Amino acid sequence: MKTFLDLMHSHLSDVQEIMPWDLEERLADNPDLLLLDVREPDEFAAMHIAGSINVPRGILESACEWDYEETVPELVQARAREIIVICRSGYRSVLAAYSLNVLGYQTVVSLKTGLRGWKDYEQPLINATGAAVDLDDADVYFTTKLRPDQQRPVDWVG
Repeated sequence: MKTFLDLMHSHLSDVQEIMPWDLEERLADNPDLLLLDVREPDEFAAMHIAGSINVPRGILESACEWDYEETVPELVQARAREIIVICRSGYRSVLAAYSLNVLGYQTVVSLKTGLRGWKDYEQPLINATGAAVDLDDADVYFTTKLRPDQQRPVDWVG
């Protein structure tokens, strides 16, 4: 049985990744760069990189096409633009970048380490109102919080 990480790792050879410092340089070099945050809307509202658009992973493929309720025109028209896909830790973004590649997008890369790495590199984040997010608050936000029922049982053999 494959796990989420197995699935993600199986697509790493098909997806280019960049580190946060590379993204900082690309933002300076390419003002037409599209930052695509594939986290859920509540995650995006809490904090994101300024100028990014939010298209949750769950609707990504239909958001890339015309004639769907989820269609995001800027994304549909971005097939020739450089796209950096962003998530919390760099895992969902690999799967999303893979999907975009399959759909014919030409220059797609995933932000390795995700927003956690961006924050660790001490780069700015904003919230839904556009206010700067304190990086200490971001540390708390990014700390994993699992309920007991979400943790692997000791006797789990799946």
